[in-house]
Amino acid sequence: MTDLKGEFLTKLLPEKDREAFFHFLERGNWLIFQDVYPQFLLYEESLKQNRPLFYLLPQLNVSIFMETIWNYFWKVRDTYMHCIALVVNEQSYLELRVVQNPHYQKEVLNKLEFHLQNWLSFNQILFPAEGENVKGQTLREFQSLHERILLGKKLYAVLFKNNDFHRQVLDWAKRHPHTGSRKDYWPHVFNDVHEGAPGIPYPLRLKSCRLRKGARRVYSPRLEHAWKNISQPEAEPGDWFQDLSVADYLADDLEMMDGEIKDEYCKTLERLEVAALAKKTISLLE
Repeated sequence: MTDLKGEFLTKLLPEKDREAFFHFLERGNWLIFQDVYPQFLLYEESLKQNRPLFYLLPQLNVSIFMETIWNYFWKVRDTYMHCIALVVNEQSYLELRVVQNPHYQKEVLNKLEFHLQNWLSFNQILFPAEGENVKGQTLREFQSLHERILLGKKLYAVLFKNNDFHRQVLDWAKRHPHTGSRKDYWPHVFNDVHEGAPGIPYPLRLKSCRLRKGARRVYSPRLEHAWKNISQPEAEPGDWFQDLSVADYLADDLEMMDGEIKDEYCKTLERLEVAALAKKTISLLE
């Protein structure tokens, strides 16, 4: 979300499209939170009462799929299955409400700019750790429910199947309050204050995730400074669960994944900078 108000995408995308992208992302995040947060509140209350209360989940408009998963988890405590089930639920919940929603299809997903973003590989999910270390995965086909679920499984393998890296990520997160700015994890490249002067052209600054000598940092704002709070309409009713085959995703069929992504991420930043500079140059010549 903050990238939409950051230095590169403000040059690549018109304001109307950036607003549409924001509302697309915000709707998805809001839907996920309002679905999953009551589930964990109910789990917390179940622990207090020492008995499962998950029969109440349908009253909270939570899928029957998750009611089954929570009851199984209460008995077996299979943390892997439970986590992946949450991924399946989350992405399936969004499929008709957001990804296949005609409004977002027209205003976001079918736009050239969205495909440009895919081409630039700016759909990378990063886990920061100490020492500028990042690991993660790249989502190549956002509109594919299958690919989004597989991404969740791969991210689990990166984060939870490597105990040493998992500890590093937790330690880093405890010491770095999240602001939404990429400065949080790479302050040597990003700043949440714009260091440039409006209208003044700039040379290429990035090479292998390092600033060239004398170059200013890339602007990446904090979330609270980028977007105002907005209200959301109620979630669309209905249970996404229709097909038992989704249970196949729950198989623990991935080994630990290295998640090495730094070089790819560095190249993405360089491509974005080149694209933004080219767009700015063309605008000045028109």
